[in-house]
Amino acid sequence: MPAPRLAARGLLLIDNRLLLVNAWPGHRGGLWCAPGGGVERGASLPDNLAREFHEETGLTVAVHDPCLVNEFYDPKGTFHQVDIYFRCSLVAGALDDRWRDPEGIVTRRRLFTRAEMAGIKVKPDSLADAAWGQGILYDPLEPILR
Repeated sequence: MPAPRLAARGLLLIDNRLLLVNAWPGHRGGLWCAPGGGVERGASLPDNLAREFHEETGLTVAVHDPCLVNEFYDPKGTFHQVDIYFRCSLVAGALDDRWRDPEGIVTRRRLFTRAEMAGIKVKPDSLADAAWGQGILYDPLEPILR
């Protein structure tokens, strides 16, 4: 069985709205998530996150303290991922619909209020609490969505 995959994700609030991106190419399934992705060996979690955040959004962010550790897995398969979420602040850039993710996965970026998040499909379930809360949360073993 493969080892769990490690990913770093960022929570960026702009005007008290959380930046989210589509989770799958073409926004298949309508799932939203925080920007970020897989960790490359030899780079720190914050460095990986800053790189991934820029690739997916075109924004440059400062990476601050972690605020959420989330695990999700496929109960019918071998997939298991550990996401570490960090609070971020905007350093440079603005959201632009013309921005293209070099990997072609992220095609939509949008800011959501906390109230709007209640009406969308978002993972992990504790994302809003982490974005607008204090301290660090741990959200263990959520089943993956298909």
